[in-house]
Parts: sequence; structure tokens; C-alpha cells
Amino acid sequence: MGITGTDVAKEASALVLVDDNFATIKDAIKEGRNIYENIRKFIRYLLASNVGEILVMLFAMLLALPLPLVPIQILWVNLVTDGLPAMALGLDQPEGDVMRRNPRSPKEGIFARGLGWKVVSRGFLIGLVTLIAFVIAHNSNPEHLEYAQTVAFSTLVLAQLIHVFDCRSERSIFARNPFENMYLVWAVISSVLLMFIVIYYPPLQPIFHTVPIIAKDWIMIFALAATPTFLLAGSFLARKRK
Repeated sequence: MGITGTDVAKEASALVLVDDNFATIKDAIKEGRNIYENIRKFIRYLLASNVGEILVMLFAMLLALPLPLVPIQILWVNLVTDGLPAMALGLDQPEGDVMRRNPRSPKEGIFARGLGWKVVSRGFLIGLVTLIAFVIAHNSNPEHLEYAQTVAFSTLVLAQLIHVFDCRSERSIFARNPFENMYLVWAVISSVLLMFIVIYYPPLQPIFHTVPIIAKDWIMIFALAATPTFLLAGSFLARKRK
């Protein structure tokens, strides 16, 4: 104890409670666990997003397709779509069962408990749906490459923004209320609005190589963007019921 303990006890101890309250230990453990989990969420989101960006370009080259994204679009995704939600994840509140979990091993790596597989699988699906959107748009109008690239850009952005809510839980996107973290909600809304500005604001279109997307293609974009997150969430729920 920091107040009632002797100087000898304090010097020999590994932990000193300044306020002499054992509840402080509980609060500190809870906070420490939440910080560690938020670091894992941050890494999971950024790496899965980057894997998706890399794979969509790789798949396109292997299939001898035109580039689905131009460098300025990739830069925009990394700065805006990845940056704002990732920082908001660092402010996420702990899950309800965080204090009921067993202590983790000090030797546990950051990619333990299936995090590495989640990064690769989510990144693969994000890259795949982005490429599918690009191919569909490009085949519909082969002479208008910028339109297909804009469709791919929008699909990639929305897929990542939906995926960020999945990163809040070890289980699935349905495990937590998305409005518990309003910082994340506003970060996602801001990213979506900025995406629309880049696509529909004429002075920015030449810079980002974008063109307006027609309404019917937005249905395809939203459907494909939601597929990676909800497909894997559905498989989780199916396994849970067995």
C-alpha cells in the first residue's frame, strides 16, 4: 500500500497502490486489456485494408487487366479511409466480457488467437470484391476505363469502412452495437462524405481520375462491399449454432 505500507515493503514490491484501494488494480487491468485489444484492432484493420489493396492490383496484373486503381486513389485510401477510422478504433470502449477472459500468456504474439488469419482472409475478400466490381464496370463499357476505376475505388473504400466495424470484436460485426463508439461512426461518415466529394466535385475529378457513378451501379457497389464482412459474420453465426 502506498499510504499505509512501510518504506521497506514499497521498495520490495512490484506494485504500489497509491490510493490503498484494491479496486485500482481491477481498473488498471481492465484498462490495460482494453489498450492491448485496441492495438490488435488497429493492426487488424490497417493490415487487412492494405492486403486488400495489394491483392486487387496483383490479381489485375496476373489477369492482364488494366490497373483498377491509380496511385493517387491508393494514396487517398491510405490517408483518409484507413487513417480516420483506425484512429477512432484506438478510442474504442472495452467489450462487456473483457474481465471474464483468462489472462493472456506473456509470450503471446500480437497475431495470436487467429488475428493473422483474419487479416489475410478479410484482405483477400476485400481485394476480390474490388476486382469483381472493376471487371463488371469495365466489361460494361470497355472504352471508359476511368469509370471502372471509380467503381473499384468506391467499392474498396466502402468495403474497408464496413470492415472497420467488424474489427471491434473478436467474434463478428453483430457482437457489438456500432453506436457505442461515436468517434468511429463520425470517422466513417466523414470518410464516406469525402469519397462522394472526390467523385462528384468537378474540380477534384481530374486530380483523382474519378467520374460520377450512376445510381444503379451504387447498388452493386454496396452489395459487393458488404460481402466480405457479412459473409464471414454469417459463417461465424452458423458455427456458433452447431
